[in-house]
Amino acid sequence: MTTLRFVYGTLKQGFPNFARNTGRRIGGAYRTQQPYPLYVVQLPNEDRAPWLMDQPGAGHQVLGEVFEVDAALLAAMDAFEEVGLPGGYVRSQITIEAVDAPPAVLRVQAYLKPPAQLALGHLREGPFAAYTAALAAGYRIDLG
Repeated sequence: MTTLRFVYGTLKQGFPNFARNTGRRIGGAYRTQQPYPLYVVQLPNEDRAPWLMDQPGAGHQVLGEVFEVDAALLAAMDAFEEVGLPGGYVRSQITIEAVDAPPAVLRVQAYLKPPAQLALGHLREGPFAAYTAALAAGYRIDLG
């Protein structure tokens, strides 16, 4: 069984953690159908990481890529994103739309951060409509 995954940050093609994303890319550019806040968050003693907040209706339509992943890769990505851990992401189903032709609407899985995690007073930049190479410059590759 495969799952469609929307990636908007370090797992995108050409970004620091893309080597962890060995799924099959679905061609084209996509964005969230609803606006979401995308921040770059600086945690104490950690990198500047992209956080897509679970706050639909706020922020911007966020650009990203779609990958088809199998169950083993999805489990590995969940572990990397610390799904189920106190400071981790939550894997949620969202709706995205194609930016380029032909128009398409897809239901996909994405990693979102609960708003309560941002309320802890972390330094943040944004919200942004896209995680860019310039924003990724402060992120180190996680080899763990």
